[in-house]
Amino acid sequence: MDVVDVIRAKRDGRRLTGQQIKWFIDSYTDGSVADYQASALLMAIVWRGMDPDELATWTAVMIESGERMDLSSIAASTVDKHSTGGVGDKVSLPLAPMIAACGAADPMLSGRGLGHTGGTLDKLEAINGYRVDLSPQEMLRILNDVGAVICAAGPGLAPADKKLYALRDVTGTVESIPLIASSIMSKKIAEGTDALVLDVKVGSGAFLPDLAMARELAETMVSLGEAHGVRTSALLTNMDTPLGLSAGNGLEVTEAVAALGGDGPDDLMEVTLALAREMLKLAGVDADPAATIADGSALAKWRAMVSAQDGDPDAAIPQASERTQVVAARSGVLAKLDARAVGIAAWRLGAGRARKEDPVSASAGVVCLKKPGDQVEEGEPVLELHTDEPARIAPALGALEGGIVIEDDPPDPQPLIIERIRA
Repeated sequence: MDVVDVIRAKRDGRRLTGQQIKWFIDSYTDGSVADYQASALLMAIVWRGMDPDELATWTAVMIESGERMDLSSIAASTVDKHSTGGVGDKVSLPLAPMIAACGAADPMLSGRGLGHTGGTLDKLEAINGYRVDLSPQEMLRILNDVGAVICAAGPGLAPADKKLYALRDVTGTVESIPLIASSIMSKKIAEGTDALVLDVKVGSGAFLPDLAMARELAETMVSLGEAHGVRTSALLTNMDTPLGLSAGNGLEVTEAVAALGGDGPDDLMEVTLALAREMLKLAGVDADPAATIADGSALAKWRAMVSAQDGDPDAAIPQASERTQVVAARSGVLAKLDARAVGIAAWRLGAGRARKEDPVSASAGVVCLKKPGDQVEEGEPVLELHTDEPARIAPALGALEGGIVIEDDPPDPQPLIIERIRA
């Protein structure tokens, strides 16, 4: 096999054979194929795409590059959720314990934030002692004991994806439906759950702001999951406005705990409960997730999960030393609070990272004091910026320019759950 022949085939719009795909991924993973050659093939895929059979093979080989977790020792039905990322998207934090309280098991392998979108692991590390790096044995033990675990994927899970993802990030080859779908699904299928629900965000704060592209990605991922024996569905959810009332690691943990205690904002609860119901349906579990909030069982599962991962559920979450309010420029109705602007502001305050190795602040972020549809008076606070570094305030304010729109009339209501996609 010659890597140049494989590159030429895709460059010229031909379908890669199963043999070519397996050889390329195996050879790139073991270092036989150079980064610059892999980059050329990735760019050809961005241009030419992949047909469904070709993509299914590509994904299967990525899964086979490492281990597939064995969850057969888990007595309960296993189901997970994956979000494509957004601003204020702390859904995973209340969702996993809610699913456990309903009698299913959620082995949630999560990631870190990059740019304006937050990462679940960064949020959880705002909790004193919380450990995200677990061995497979620890993960299975917690899953059996508690029913929920949120941790990082181990190095043995889809190592080909880890290497290809890092290359895509620096070669302008991220924006490709086949490459995004295979990256997400290779990890999620290797996770070994019986069922999977995908939360595909759409809007200004989402990775894919275009509805048609988001729908295509969701349909592609659902097909891949089903083809590999994982019951899969997707919800397209709105990400034009930050979800909930905060964007920032510790701030979102505090909000998630409040939600588990029955004091969650309406939009966060609507999305969380919609995903929970979809997950339980796929898992074959007949239970009402809202009841776990009312009876306190979801909060009890949260505390058990945090403790099992060496965190202290009673420890104070870090608080920022500097707070600055952003006030309304005029009276009227808040018509728009742009999710991307708020996400970039939180990033500039220290809550996010530009490179994977950058540190993040547990206390930095943005609190939404008003949401679209709320009445505001001139000079009334709309947002509160939190940081430990005063020099970060001005860049954050710059990110918010044009992101807060006040008008005389209320905006047209936008649905949070845009569409359900099933096989």
